[in-house]
Amino acid sequence: MSVEYILLTIASAGGFYMAWSIGANDVANAMGTSVGSGALTVKRAVILAAVLEFAGALFAGTHVSETIRNGIINPMIFQGHEFDLVFGMIGALLSAAIWLQIASYFGWPVSTTHSIVGAVLGFGITYGGLNAVDWWEVGSIVASWVTSPLISGTIAFLLFTMIRRLIYFSNDPVGVAKRTTPYLVFLVFFVLTLAMVFKGLKNLHLDLELGEAMIVAVGVGTIASIISAFLVQRVKSFQIKERILIRQPAPVGKAIKKALQRLERVQDQAHGETQSQLSTIINDLRALEKEVQIGTTVEQGSTEYKTVERIFVYLQILSAAFVAFAHGANDVANAVGPLAAVITVLTTGELAMKAAVPVWVLAMGGVGIIIGLATWGWRVMVTIGKKITELTPTRGFCAEFATAATIVVATKFGIPISTTHTLVGGVLGVGLARGISALNLKVVTNIIISWVVTIPVGAIGAVGIYYLMKAIFG
Repeated sequence: MSVEYILLTIASAGGFYMAWSIGANDVANAMGTSVGSGALTVKRAVILAAVLEFAGALFAGTHVSETIRNGIINPMIFQGHEFDLVFGMIGALLSAAIWLQIASYFGWPVSTTHSIVGAVLGFGITYGGLNAVDWWEVGSIVASWVTSPLISGTIAFLLFTMIRRLIYFSNDPVGVAKRTTPYLVFLVFFVLTLAMVFKGLKNLHLDLELGEAMIVAVGVGTIASIISAFLVQRVKSFQIKERILIRQPAPVGKAIKKALQRLERVQDQAHGETQSQLSTIINDLRALEKEVQIGTTVEQGSTEYKTVERIFVYLQILSAAFVAFAHGANDVANAVGPLAAVITVLTTGELAMKAAVPVWVLAMGGVGIIIGLATWGWRVMVTIGKKITELTPTRGFCAEFATAATIVVATKFGIPISTTHTLVGGVLGVGLARGISALNLKVVTNIIISWVVTIPVGAIGAVGIYYLMKAIFG
């Protein structure tokens, strides 16, 4: 058995392991909000994501991948020493996959892109020194840790705040939701269609220019909104007997709270009968405050709340499905870039900035992510959907939509982003819309730490495996 065949076998196994790790971590992000909100069960989320991710990777995935992820190092530095590139790429695959598996075990949503970048960066510096690295590219990747969650979080915060004030604080939440839904559907299809054409579905010839993309997006959004206008009227209210709540404007509750604080200070300074009368007034005002709070908030057990959330279930599943397909089409194939580089060197003996990705590699990646999602994906789903903040279909929809919108904006302006970081930012945004207390800060802190250590951990692991491969086969 030749050395080339052994290395190709190891690289293929590493590529499959990487695909499994992607399924266990990255892919789980797309469906995490749907599971956390109750819109989908874990089983249904796995099936839906599996179909869409595999379809995106196999049918719409790029068949030409950069051999070095994001061009952070120049493969030409390996001219004459091609097997060093093979050893390094195998090391990058295995290192990134191991780190993703560790992160998945603890339920940390980390970035596949950044894992690969860190791994390639590590062995690239080891082989070619600091000058072999495009530090501008590395800096932009590090900056994306802040920009992508910030953009997504801001969009999710504003969208959820608007929906809450427009629908939940109205006197007829169900009626407003039904009237508003067609416009939201138009916005969803418009943005997600742009996400598809901008993120390069070149194999389906959907990589359109801006003007053409806008026309297609408007057309798709209009058709979808017209259909939804008919369908949403079929969503019936739950028949639950309970008293009707009279909603007060939010400023009323705030004013009563301030009045209570001032009266309590006055009571502390008063004496005798005046203090007793103030006590009675304060107790009455506290009871009024509770009634106002009930009136300004749609309770989760109420008829109106359940009906509105039922409408948003479909919007959330739709947006999650688009994100899953786009992820499969654009990220999974890129993640097997190191494998494509290995295959090119071992079969042709040549280096290339870009390398063809065989269909069997894309298919293997699709199968790998399905298995990873089905076996360990629930761990990250639980973190995204339940541990960061409490999610409902409305909040989950806002987070998913913000993710897709950020992909469009960032791609248009050439900002490198991580799907994982973007989605986490969206979830944080809807959490912050309800106040900082709505977030589990311990979980958020652990996630941020895992982001920071991703690149150095990937780099150290890749260097170690590179030297091991070189010692065995060099």
